[in-house]
Amino acid sequence: MSTVRIRGAIAALTDHERTVLFDRATSSDLQVQARTAAIIQQVRDGGDAALRALAAQYDNVVLGALEVPRARWARALDALDPALRQSLERAARNIRTAHEAFRPITREVETEPGIVIGRRPDPLGRVGIYAPGGRATYPSSLLMGAIPARVAGVGEVIVCSPPGADGVPSDVVLAAAALAGVDRVFALGGAGAIAAMALGTASVPRVDRIVGPGNAYVAEAKVQLVGSVAIDAPAGPSELLVIADESAQPDDIARELVAQAEHDPRAAVVAVIIGDALADAVAHALDAAVTRTPRAEIVRASLAACGAIVTARDLDEAVTFANRYAAEHLQLQLADDRVDAVLAALRNAGTVFVGASASVAYGDYMTGANHVLPTGGLARAYSGLSTLDFVRWTTTQRVSREAAARLADDVGRFADAEGLPGHAAAARAWARAEVQA
Repeated sequence: MSTVRIRGAIAALTDHERTVLFDRATSSDLQVQARTAAIIQQVRDGGDAALRALAAQYDNVVLGALEVPRARWARALDALDPALRQSLERAARNIRTAHEAFRPITREVETEPGIVIGRRPDPLGRVGIYAPGGRATYPSSLLMGAIPARVAGVGEVIVCSPPGADGVPSDVVLAAAALAGVDRVFALGGAGAIAAMALGTASVPRVDRIVGPGNAYVAEAKVQLVGSVAIDAPAGPSELLVIADESAQPDDIARELVAQAEHDPRAAVVAVIIGDALADAVAHALDAAVTRTPRAEIVRASLAACGAIVTARDLDEAVTFANRYAAEHLQLQLADDRVDAVLAALRNAGTVFVGASASVAYGDYMTGANHVLPTGGLARAYSGLSTLDFVRWTTTQRVSREAAARLADDVGRFADAEGLPGHAAAARAWARAEVQA
């Protein structure tokens, strides 16, 4: 039978099982915290020399220049397999189209005659994109970060990605950098890269915001440096929750669980099933799917650590569970007449995939929606990456002389109540000025 860690009815889950499912924060590892803090301090103190030392220690590579010349990206793009290049270009177009449609705009409102409040989105000056390496390379993550930044009008976009044995990031990541139109690329990975972008060094410019996924050390570095730089969201291993009823096919559910579990041994995948018979069928299908995947070792580790197949009495119980779980990815495999009601009730998910044919893999690469999403239950408060992450809002307030006179008494009373006589005087002066006029 399936090797998922948790099986059974939602109502029968033990306190420990609920803790495993719902407490998925990745920043509680004291060793990760301490090592990350040491790396940040090393970069703070040593700058470029520290980054070279970290590359030698963790990437087994001796770096000369930290920056990858633009000509090297161009060669990588030119040498890219034509079919793969076509796929990357299609993904880039869709990402750009989707994010242009949701670009923030300036708005004004008149709250009273003579009082006009405005909010204007101003692009950030410089942002940093982290494109992971390690178990796999992620040109998709580079596109997901860089293209919305460009759509938002960011002044300068830089990329950090771990070097390979030749001292530069993978060719496909460099090709994606060229396609996305970034400004600079650095062969830097891990917590050191995050520290370099947050603090700045002689070679790496300091950025206003850092976005992009990474391992536990990357995520921890972003959290520890949040006082120095803005970030997208604290992030951890990939997550998927599937809600399915009797209309679903077990093999479809199993494929989706395996696809997300293969990311990382700590990836969390959960199926919430309406009906015991379907849950048993999903367990059998999952066993078979695991034996077929080349990354079976990673998938088995993920299922044993954080995997679950649980049954719900009805859709209300399933939705309540999903809103508490707050998954990075949530897929609905439900009868068509149930979908709209469930969608309306769902509140906490990074992104929702509607229907078995809406595979999470499509969202990871090609639909145009962003795949940089909140994990660890933080979808309760965070959203997926968008152009909103690459602007800051300037608020303007216009108050006519006549409106100022009308506000003066009420504002003065507020200020008196709070013991701020200077505020009261500043407000009431306009009432006197209007009378004198």
